[in-house]
Amino acid sequence: MRISLMATCLVDAMFPDVGRATVALLRRLGHQIEVPPEQTCCGQMHLNTGYGPDAIGVLRHHVDAFAGSDVVVAPSASCVASVRHQHAALARASGDLALAAEAEALAERTYELSELLVDVLGVTEVGAWYPHRVTWHPTCHSLRLLGVADRPRRLLAEVEDLELVELAGAEACCGFGGTFALKNPAVSTAMLEDKVRNVVATGAEACAAGDSSCLMQIGGGLSRQRARVRAVHLAEILASTR
Repeated sequence: MRISLMATCLVDAMFPDVGRATVALLRRLGHQIEVPPEQTCCGQMHLNTGYGPDAIGVLRHHVDAFAGSDVVVAPSASCVASVRHQHAALARASGDLALAAEAEALAERTYELSELLVDVLGVTEVGAWYPHRVTWHPTCHSLRLLGVADRPRRLLAEVEDLELVELAGAEACCGFGGTFALKNPAVSTAMLEDKVRNVVATGAEACAAGDSSCLMQIGGGLSRQRARVRAVHLAEILASTR
């Protein structure tokens, strides 16, 4: 199976190790991975801040960049949610029905990492080793738009020597929400304080999630409190070996 990596803006610009880990993991499982060099932003940030018409060109470019891909994977639930729930609707609203059809077809073969592993590749044991106490933060887009349910936890449960501990208020938002954190800093900070308090209370060495944006928010809060807990992407844990 030929799999293309949708690197995402945040991973490409700020968390490249997450992209590398995704590629390393899938190659270890025996799959050919391509990273289309033409890819740029999926347009999520434009759409979420009300600039739909301005995102049409970005959407067209995204569809063209992945036109030849059998399967697309992204280490980001929020970007996959945009592809599935926003792209075709935006194209239809603009009157471009041909682009809408292409966007729908691409959405059907685009997956968040845990979905790809569990639902498409049919694996939960990926040969990972991570000897640490970990707590899991299920991100808003993964829960509410993609419905990934327990797929990440099933993957983590198979990681050798990993101790998974429960996070109080796990399904509560971390307060990032893209531009929400910029437009509503006081509310965002209060939400983050609740999340960080609960993470620290677990006694975990690492807080894991499937979105770098949420990990950036949580990791920043942990750092400012000098907490000895690191923010780690699911892909990084699954790619780890002895």
